[in-house]
Amino acid sequence: MAILKVLEILSSSKKSWEDATAQAVKEASKSVKGITSVYVQDQSAVVKNGKITEYRVNVKITFAIRKK
Repeated sequence: MAILKVLEILSSSKKSWEDATAQAVKEASKSVKGITSVYVQDQSAVVKNGKITEYRVNVKITFAIRKK
C-alpha cells in the first residue's frame, strides 16, 4: 500500500489556466519528489478594463511519501 500526501497550492499566470497549473507543478517539483497527479479544484480570473489580465488556479498536488 502506498501512502500519499496532498498539497494545496494557489498559482497564477498571465497566459492561461493551463499555464498556471503547469507553474504550480513546476514549483512544487523543486521541493517535492514523486508527484503523481494534479487536480484543479478552482479556477478564477482577474479582469481589468473588460479583459482578463491574470488566470488563477487552486490545485491539489498528490505525491507518494512511501511506496510498498
